[in-house]
Amino acid sequence: MKITISKENYLKAIAEAESEGEPVIAATLARWLNVSAPAVTMAIKRLKRDSLIRVTREGHLSLTQSGRDIANRLLNRHYLIERMLTEIFGMEWYKVHEEAEQLEHAVSADFERRLLEKLGTRAACPHGNRVGHDTPEDRRSRGWKPLDEVQAVSDATVVSVFERDRRLLEYLHGIGIYPGAPVRMMSSNYDDTLTLHIAGKPVHLGKSAAAKVWVQLA
Repeated sequence: MKITISKENYLKAIAEAESEGEPVIAATLARWLNVSAPAVTMAIKRLKRDSLIRVTREGHLSLTQSGRDIANRLLNRHYLIERMLTEIFGMEWYKVHEEAEQLEHAVSADFERRLLEKLGTRAACPHGNRVGHDTPEDRRSRGWKPLDEVQAVSDATVVSVFERDRRLLEYLHGIGIYPGAPVRMMSSNYDDTLTLHIAGKPVHLGKSAAAKVWVQLA
């Protein structure tokens, strides 16, 4: 069985969507990977044929053990490359996800082992996310909350940001929201925005964006 880059991307997307608490169906993969519905249908057939995924009668997808092993290998490489780019090469945190998406397929097992020896796995990635399966329920069990659920007036520290949207990351960086940044929730507004104080200045943020930022209350 040949494991292509396309297969790796589909398997990783299933694992990532599961980690975000999303039900994984064909439409989920089309949205996550920005591909057409017919392309997803063909990919699902190939992955099922190769015993890498299971498909229920209702169309829900899950990984077999073989599929999960491949997805986990890609997720681990992605994590190590993101940390390498920020910690060793000093690349901006909001840029490294897309770079890692490209590099993760080209890393050899030897280079991956050397990265692991140098960086380890204890630290979070530059976006505050942990390597492996880390669901919203897991985050809540640690006392984290999505920013849009924080009550006014509350102080919090940003701990994690959804990393698969470059425009969102750049926007959050521009207004001072990044892992480790202190924020104060001031109010939840009628127009579906939040008013925050960041670095002593008022900042307005839409609730849909705030829902992708996890914080730890002070």
